[in-house]
Amino acid sequence: MKSQTIDYPMGAMSGEGVLVYDETISGRRPALLMAPDWLGVTDRAVERAKLLAGERYVVLVADMYGKGVRPVNFAAAPAHANPLREDAVEQRRRVRAAYDALIGEGSRRNLIDQRRAAIGFCFGGGNVLELARDGADIAAAVSIHGDLKTTQPAVPGAVKAALLVAHGAPDPVAPKADRDAFEREMDAAGAKWQMLLFGGALHAYTDVEANMPGVAAWHEPAARQTYTLAHQFIADAFAGRL
Repeated sequence: MKSQTIDYPMGAMSGEGVLVYDETISGRRPALLMAPDWLGVTDRAVERAKLLAGERYVVLVADMYGKGVRPVNFAAAPAHANPLREDAVEQRRRVRAAYDALIGEGSRRNLIDQRRAAIGFCFGGGNVLELARDGADIAAAVSIHGDLKTTQPAVPGAVKAALLVAHGAPDPVAPKADRDAFEREMDAAGAKWQMLLFGGALHAYTDVEANMPGVAAWHEPAARQTYTLAHQFIADAFAGRL
């Protein structure tokens, strides 16, 4: 599996994402933007991108913070992520820059076809939902234990993507009140959306290393089912079956 750092313009700064694809596969594939959790572009994020890409997609791991800006640890991450959570305009600008880089680089290398989607985890789940709210021309956006709130709700007709939200029912980071608000927002916007809830699954349930009692924990069945459903959801969106 090939992974290569890609620099791209992101307003006044530069982004530094990682392009991931199986170089042994011939022919063009769909493009999938992957927005990682609030630790940003890490080795773990790249390994997750490889898992997602497989033989299916060309993936770009999005950089939401800018080249050379990397949280040194979990405790440092909120200082980087939270200002973006409070500024949907800037959040959308940065995730859109990553998406444009994926399409540009994938097209230049003749790796991708016209099928496009996005997937995100935790903070990254919120990022891909903001990309969808911004009207990006993607078939599907999948948020996995992601942020659901926004400072700039979608306007009617703006969301082109079919949306899948996979979430732990007792997740305290994005609780039921956030889910209810998201449902109202998307119904008002006329969006096509689905939500899958896992009883007993906390925040970050797809992360093997998650271990914050009462907040975040690995949940193997929910993780396994989420990945299976996400791939099927994206395939159905590409085929116009949603």
